[in-house]
Amino acid sequence: MIFNLHTHTDFSDGSSPPEDYVKEAISQGFDTLGFSDHSPVPFENNFALKEENLENYINVVQELKKKYSKEKASDGITILQSLEIDFIPGITKPIDYYRGNYDFDYFIGSVHLVKNLETDDLWFIDGPDIKIYDAGLEKTFSGNARKAVTAYYHQIQEMIMTQKPDLVGHMDKIKMYNRNRFFSEQDSWYVKLVETTLEVAKHTDCIIEVNTRGIYKKRSETLFPEPAVLKSILKHKIPVTISSDAHKPCEISFGFGDAVKTLVEIGFKSIWMKTKDDWKEVAID
Repeated sequence: MIFNLHTHTDFSDGSSPPEDYVKEAISQGFDTLGFSDHSPVPFENNFALKEENLENYINVVQELKKKYSKEKASDGITILQSLEIDFIPGITKPIDYYRGNYDFDYFIGSVHLVKNLETDDLWFIDGPDIKIYDAGLEKTFSGNARKAVTAYYHQIQEMIMTQKPDLVGHMDKIKMYNRNRFFSEQDSWYVKLVETTLEVAKHTDCIIEVNTRGIYKKRSETLFPEPAVLKSILKHKIPVTISSDAHKPCEISFGFGDAVKTLVEIGFKSIWMKTKDDWKEVAID
């Protein structure tokens, strides 16, 4: 089965309307495609779904579900609808708000903005410009990488415990623009933060996403999470799935072959996918 559960359209920071992704998915023989535009955030930005467009986003994808469902078309596809919830403590709406008010199929929980709890300033760790990462680290945490990374993982841990997302998106994205300049992923303090995060995750029902975007966009040399973390995930028996975090229709399966190869080499036997009704374990070897 071919599927992708992490997809961004022009409702947030993707390039194209949702139907373009559906057509591409059908052409590639996809079984399932999940839309997961960035949830609204209460400040000016250029990446998130606008609050006033939320209902339209829901309606457009619901219409695509009807148009392309397996019951309606011979070349049908299962279409699912989600949000990638940007978790910022004290700022963003909780996942339960969306669970209680809308009929989404699942939720991805992610951290793109790290909050300094002492100042309430935010460090943006994503986007195409490494200079923003560097400047944000200096401005928000006075260049103290250990303090900043600790804040990131504490925010991830709080998100998992309090929001209970179905998927944890790109768990170690904090490393993306680091490139061993500010900290090492082999540092004992860093490894301990990751291990504590996995201990939190294994006591919930969340699935950790293996995200290929960093590699195919040439912003990271490894998957999110990196192989060393994936080995620990396997040890903890935490379920995983593979997503491309597509922002263009052509990206919906980018990096999947390499991700499967890496998981098999580490020892994974399966990944998890979402159906219309539940989560399903799928063999990969």
